[in-house]
Amino acid sequence: MDGVPRVEQAGVVTHPQMFDDDDPVLARVRALALALPDAAMKVSHGRPAFFTTKVFAYYGGSVKVDGSYVQHEQSVMVLTDPDDHQALLEDPRVFVPAYLGPSGWLGVDLDLEHSDWDEVAELLDASYRRTAGARRVARLDAG
Repeated sequence: MDGVPRVEQAGVVTHPQMFDDDDPVLARVRALALALPDAAMKVSHGRPAFFTTKVFAYYGGSVKVDGSYVQHEQSVMVLTDPDDHQALLEDPRVFVPAYLGPSGWLGVDLDLEHSDWDEVAELLDASYRRTAGARRVARLDAG
């Protein structure tokens, strides 16, 4: 990322932490994501990533504008259903994230007081269903 130092340790590039552990928006996303069967959180590329076998959501993202990265620090990135992709892009809070956008991921800017948290839960659920595998999805459906 532009202006963000990376550290190399034993031939592996590590990324600095790009989130605040005490961020209340992250806490809300974390609670929703970790409520899904077998979901866990790890830090990937400096950001919280929620996963089972595969990542189904990231907290925070960026877009590349005129050669520089613009950060969307309080956002969630999810893998969307291709049928929903275009409709979601009509929402001004939605962005196509750098790197993951071409693979069908979208980002949604969040705000603790003004975000529709039911909608965020639905986006996390849909992304989870695309990545978690049939057994986990069956557990989710069984309630």
